[in-house]
Amino acid sequence: MLFKKLVSVIIPAYNHEKYIESCLQSVVEQTYPKLELVIVNDGSSDNTHEKIVDFIARHEKRFKKVSYINREHKGIWDTLNELIALAKGEYLYQIASDDMAKPEAIGTLYRFMKRNPGYALAVGDNEIIDSNNNIVYWDEVRNNISDITGAVYKTFGEFLQVHRPDVDFNSEQFGELSTLLKGNYIPNGKMFRKSALIEVGGYRRDFLEDWYMNIMLAKKYKLKYLDQTLFCYRWHESNSIKNAAYISRIQENMREFLESEREKPETER
Repeated sequence: MLFKKLVSVIIPAYNHEKYIESCLQSVVEQTYPKLELVIVNDGSSDNTHEKIVDFIARHEKRFKKVSYINREHKGIWDTLNELIALAKGEYLYQIASDDMAKPEAIGTLYRFMKRNPGYALAVGDNEIIDSNNNIVYWDEVRNNISDITGAVYKTFGEFLQVHRPDVDFNSEQFGELSTLLKGNYIPNGKMFRKSALIEVGGYRRDFLEDWYMNIMLAKKYKLKYLDQTLFCYRWHESNSIKNAAYISRIQENMREFLESEREKPETER
């Protein structure tokens, strides 16, 4: 592989003092050498800031460039847009501050993106980890279980594919606009082409950020699923998807957005 392009790892950090070091260590251990680290701490009220500062001091030489901003809370949408603006790389690898990346994740996704310019996003499967970094599995209602023999879902990708049988993840159908308008099914640990994120106008406040962005990208580009486990998705008591107040606040906006998109002729989407 020719490691010519800078890849920016963008991390929106918020109240993850328990997990941020594991997240950052997984970035340090990437096999892809030419990395920029970009972190915005979105007004954490715990010791996330102190953990980040200490980690950067010990590992700054690993990166071609490090940018860190610690500021008041603005929300995930403003934070992601700020990270995009700060990043200098042509490719952006996004990771939440409580998750982890497999060592080969960035190199694998970069290799695909570099060879396939028509794609705006590439992603792999996600293994599931608990609050102590143990690999776990899900039962039928997504409770963590340690015994694989009793698992209903062994990976997040398996869960998504079971619940979206209408989508062939290993074909060109993955990431098609018509399928995303029915529901989001893109795993975590995504690599983006920065120019595509800018072209579609970035993230929109008070929308489900991942789903909204996946739809906007699918209007103009292809999205790719690689059938490899490249990411560790942490399932714990504080996942934002479990926050009923957060979800209910933005679901109505998403419903209106989806209705307007579905009503448009395909030529106007």
